[in-house]
Amino acid sequence: MTLPGWRALGLTWAVTLAVAAGGAVWLNHLGPPREMAGGEARSVPSAATRISAAVQPTLGTAPEGARESRAADAAAPISTPSAPATTTEAARELSVAATEPTSGTPPAIAGTVSSSAVQDASRESHAATSAAAAARALATAGAAPPAAVPEGSREQSAARIISGLDPTLTEPGRHGLLPRISADGRTPIRAYGRPFDRTDSRPRIAIIIGDFGLNASHSDDALRRLPAAVSLAINPYGYGLPAWSERARERRMETLMGIPMEPAGFPMNDPGDRALLTALPLPENLDRLAWALARTQGYAGAIGAIGGMRGERFAQSGESFSSVQDSLQGRGLLYIDPRPGARNPSRAWGRVVDLVIDEPATRGEIERRLTALEALARERGSALGLAGSPTPVVVDRIATWAQTLSAKGLVLAPASVLIRRPDGISETTSRTQ
Repeated sequence: MTLPGWRALGLTWAVTLAVAAGGAVWLNHLGPPREMAGGEARSVPSAATRISAAVQPTLGTAPEGARESRAADAAAPISTPSAPATTTEAARELSVAATEPTSGTPPAIAGTVSSSAVQDASRESHAATSAAAAARALATAGAAPPAAVPEGSREQSAARIISGLDPTLTEPGRHGLLPRISADGRTPIRAYGRPFDRTDSRPRIAIIIGDFGLNASHSDDALRRLPAAVSLAINPYGYGLPAWSERARERRMETLMGIPMEPAGFPMNDPGDRALLTALPLPENLDRLAWALARTQGYAGAIGAIGGMRGERFAQSGESFSSVQDSLQGRGLLYIDPRPGARNPSRAWGRVVDLVIDEPATRGEIERRLTALEALARERGSALGLAGSPTPVVVDRIATWAQTLSAKGLVLAPASVLIRRPDGISETTSRTQ
């Protein structure tokens, strides 16, 4: 064969091989390879499919105590995460898959490696890496709080006793430790209220932030960014409350216990399954009060608010509401009434809130109401504001605003500094509170 003939034959083979290679790449692009099993074609599952199957069991089952655990939904851990076992194991398996080489040549099959096989391996390794990252995020989001509370066991989240407390100021109760006045007359108000220089004659403004301990991310942000003089109201439905109380004490921040009470708009507005209700007998309501007070320790008093609900209906129940105040007074606790415009508590040391500063929780409205608090403080000598939840905008606005008070001739004070003596308590008795 002549030289031109050989060249023509070579060109023909080159074109044929190029067409075959292009067809293989196109088929690979259309979908995963298929293999024959028992005469039928079946798809070979990809790494991403196998990973999805491994993760799915951890997502499909809601815990039996779903209502009990609603306060912990979407909550990040306080400190080092401790994820549920099933999620952790899945994340570990996915992490192992993600560490497989994402570049280079995978193990050869039948002694040959095609370019499409290398592309398949690269795509599957990338899918494994992405799925592993997703699993780690799921494990973090589902991590249990520091108290390591078992699913459906909200009661056990208050089992741990926080450190550094005066044991003479607690007594055992049906639901756990309860605050009390010591034998020598010392009260939780004095023991756990934040110290304040009472000789400071500047107008005082106190701020209470509610729902502390309910959302871990928001609560952690409040602890890190808010001034220590801000008071924190603990939501009794939260998990790991003793750990949150300890962290607040480390910052020397004053805490109160939120008491769920029947609000306006009940039952559409649901204060939870341990709320004090007008339809319940007094012993049942006092038992529910004791449950809330036993959720943690080291607080100076209570407030009748949970989030945006402020117990309006129960506060109008007459003797039942008075009995709650009597119980708090008998334990040496103050009471903050969260209803602006209401009268100050008549049966317990306390104060009524002057303004709710986060309804609506917009930057402009929060700033406007903080300015209104300043005017009230100058007019009356003191003012008390309440925010229902430590949302990012609330924390940011209060943290920024607080830095301006000194230059305005005002001072931020803990809520316990603003309380007033109830009717029927003598001046001599009041000195011990």
